[in-house]
Amino acid sequence: MDRSCLKHKKRIVIKVGSSSITHENGDLYLSRIEKLVRVLCDLRAQGKDVVLVSSGAIACGRRALHIGRRPESTAEKQAFAAVGQARLMMVYQRLFSEYNMVASQILLTKNIMREKHARENARNTFLELFALQSIPIVNENDTISTHELLEVESFGDNDQLASTVGSLIGADLVILLSDIEGLYTDNPKTNPEAQLIRHVSHIDQTLLAMGTNESSSNVGTGGMSAKLVAAQIAMDAGADLVIAKFEEGIVTRILQGQQAGTYFCANKEINY
Repeated sequence: MDRSCLKHKKRIVIKVGSSSITHENGDLYLSRIEKLVRVLCDLRAQGKDVVLVSSGAIACGRRALHIGRRPESTAEKQAFAAVGQARLMMVYQRLFSEYNMVASQILLTKNIMREKHARENARNTFLELFALQSIPIVNENDTISTHELLEVESFGDNDQLASTVGSLIGADLVILLSDIEGLYTDNPKTNPEAQLIRHVSHIDQTLLAMGTNESSSNVGTGGMSAKLVAAQIAMDAGADLVIAKFEEGIVTRILQGQQAGTYFCANKEINY
């Protein structure tokens, strides 16, 4: 399917997973982060509104605390996030400043997104940051979101958070970057005949059955099922969505309309 429409997107949400910006031991993958920041700054310089939804706080925190395992309790997750979020933002602030751009931080919980007044305040904050030419960096507020950390109904490794933010701000494109190339007909790691699905115009139960809740990395938590739910949220809100593997030049290729990853076409019949 033709993706030339992606060249003209004006408000873009880009999500990166923990496994994309950290090594397996939890250290930040600085060269990858720097290249991503450079691309985001170029997009902002072109007059596009850009939001970065970044995972990695818990992984970064556990590394800073010299803990080689995943957190075993909610309290540990919250403590790791408290340490890691500060370190992660410090890196982002420093890298964005190298390109004369100002990064800002927004931490959200699902309760904020559900309550009308809080949702409007969050939206106004995003819009004001766009007017100030800042690039918001968003994460779930793991230090206080006990419910989100414990329940299945979480944002799902920030995939659903990215699409929810996209819906909130009226984004026309959401890009989910992770360690997988897109949606496959089966698990490509166990089935060599699995085929990459390039285009999706409608998500049904058959498609949802192709998802998996398993994450392939030691630091990530999201699976394809979370990404499919995120895709549905974006599509219903009138935004296109692309799932692609985080590699050099991927965002540029997507925005040039190239056949990268899986492209989910927005539901144009829904009006908001």
